Amino acid sequence: MNLSTLRAAAALALASLAASLAAQDLQVAPPAKNWTLPLFTKEGYRQMILKGDVVHPVNQDRVDIVGVNFTVFSGGPDARVDSVLLSPQATFMINERVAQGSQTVRLVRDDIEVKGEDWTYYYNEKKVLIGRNAHVVFHAALPNILK
Repeated sequence: MNLSTLRAAAALALASLAASLAAQDLQVAPPAKNWTLPLFTKEGYRQMILKGDVVHPVNQDRVDIVGVNFTVFSGGPDARVDSVLLSPQATFMINERVAQGSQTVRLVRDDIEVKGEDWTYYYNEKKVLIGRNAHVVFHAALPNILK
């Protein structure tokens, strides 16, 4: 085999390998059961733990989750739980840190509990939008609420 044939064969083998690796990157992983994804701040403190009974990865940024349990922490060294979000189903966009679902949601904090349906949770803004059947219970004194 001469040098140009050897080079052509090597180039063909590399191109084939690259195509194979690209195809593997595009494949979506199978569903995971009892899934947990911890997220941390830049300083290494706990920021959020995402859990699901069954998780279906859609792409590198999106997962569809059955049996949702998101625990949000203070993001500091005390690792204090800020809130817990529970839902039978959700889609979570990892990079944007946005979760949404059409079924029920329950958000629990020390001072408030929110329930409803057709919801979106914006982690960065610490905000939940409820589209239907919102129910809010305050666990804090509201002395001037009617003024």
